[in-house]
Amino acid sequence: MASQDDLFHPVIELPEAVRRARYHRLVGLDDIKLRLRKEAVLLADPRKLQAWADAHHGGDVAVLKLFADRAPLFVFAGDVGSGKSALAESFGCDLADQLDLPVLLYRLKLATRGSGLVGEMTALIGDAFAHLHAEGRRVQGPRGVNSVLVLVVDEADALVQSREAQQMHHEDRAGVDAFLAGIDSLAGAEVPVIVVLCTNRVGALDPAVMRRAAATFTFGRPDDRQRHAVLTQALDGLAIGPETVDKLVARTGPSTGRPGYTFSDITQRLVPAAILRAFPDQPVRDEDLLALAEELKPTPVFAEEH
Repeated sequence: MASQDDLFHPVIELPEAVRRARYHRLVGLDDIKLRLRKEAVLLADPRKLQAWADAHHGGDVAVLKLFADRAPLFVFAGDVGSGKSALAESFGCDLADQLDLPVLLYRLKLATRGSGLVGEMTALIGDAFAHLHAEGRRVQGPRGVNSVLVLVVDEADALVQSREAQQMHHEDRAGVDAFLAGIDSLAGAEVPVIVVLCTNRVGALDPAVMRRAAATFTFGRPDDRQRHAVLTQALDGLAIGPETVDKLVARTGPSTGRPGYTFSDITQRLVPAAILRAFPDQPVRDEDLLALAEELKPTPVFAEEH
């Protein structure tokens, strides 16, 4: 069996300062965060649902069995820079707070796909799920779980591309089968494991993977309200006038022949560019921010191949 170091990047225990700060910087995603919190809590600790049913419906409700059969799988789908990977790696901080338990963040290495040798990819994926099962059982105590595992698979379309693709290699198809078997093995296993797939190409994922997902979260480019929230937070302390923020909201939005800014266009390109333009001799000026918002080109929309 492959070692944990071969399969995953170093495991991170959440909450942790860097990712907690990242989670709180993801403003404008409140609806997704709230739904994700509820979904994750119920998958990580099904006793919460039983307690709800006891309190509000007398305890004996059929929906509990339906929830017990769900696979602990989320799909985060959306354009480049929409915040899906950042949220996937940081929502465990919020989940840890809700459950008052540590959350262990696992990140699958793309090398887990193997080198193309017959059976290698299948074996590596099988080993990854075997590790999750073993660790999931280890963190269970006599009074319930004492931590939760979250596995993040970035660029998931590279791992579980649709088996209907004509150019797909036999070994890749076998890898998808192995992933599906792993997810099925977690459904109803009562181990505190949640798997999150992140992709820019949701249409490329195998339909059987999408059918198994307990929830699919779609991340789009920020609307006016979301851009206003992101800009207000990012520019806090720079003495930028509210009317300038309003103009920036307009200039970073979609226009004829140009998409709107992504979240990361604002936080990792526009605002840092304004800081660099001002440093070291002058403060950040409203006019410079407005000029940069006109000059910088937003990240192109990711086009899925069909």
